[in-house]
Amino acid sequence: MLIAKPFFQQVTGTKVISLYAPVLFRTIVLGQSASLLSAVVTGMVGAISTFISMLMVDKQLGRRTVFVIGGLQMLISQVLVGAVMAFKLGDHGGLSKPCAYLVLVMVCVYVSEFGWSCGPPRWLVPSEIYPLEIRSAGQSIKVAVDFLFIFLVAQTFLSMLCHLKYGLFFRFFGGWAGIMTIAVCLLLPETSRWRRCGGRNHWLWRGIVGGDGEGEAKSTQISYYILF
Repeated sequence: MLIAKPFFQQVTGTKVISLYAPVLFRTIVLGQSASLLSAVVTGMVGAISTFISMLMVDKQLGRRTVFVIGGLQMLISQVLVGAVMAFKLGDHGGLSKPCAYLVLVMVCVYVSEFGWSCGPPRWLVPSEIYPLEIRSAGQSIKVAVDFLFIFLVAQTFLSMLCHLKYGLFFRFFGGWAGIMTIAVCLLLPETSRWRRCGGRNHWLWRGIVGGDGEGEAKSTQISYYILF
């Protein structure tokens, strides 16, 4: 989970969409000024939705449910963006202004979905899984993996956009969003109640995380082996 969360964050396109937003919007035939303004709008949408996540992340939904809902919404948004570009843009051509702004709206919806669902909780999950003794090492590895995949995806984004075109959104980004959702459903317990019921009731982690000191010691020992 420590490695999977930053990996999925980058391969679902969240960072490259913000980095290459002006290029993307120029590709769908928005003017230069409109492209830059659109990038500002998506950034503001992401900031507002992240603030909303801060207010609701500890409510009744929990981390796991938020990840699943956000992953499904991100998948739908990417498929819709790719579908609009496939039917209206094709491999060679342009979008009308209404369709271009529709793509912009769907990108903003995608950014907001990531901001309220998968953004802030991805920092909480590693800190709630790992014991206090190795939490700093775990978070350091998480940040290192995050930057590694930012570099890899950012370096390959323009090439993928040229070769896959509209397929980039529902074949690559949308596909990874679907895989992420399935992985969360199968592998991630509710970490806000990790030792009380999240880890103990999960098919994978119940043999590792116990409700007593012995289970906690075993979890700590295994975490040491994984990290070091």
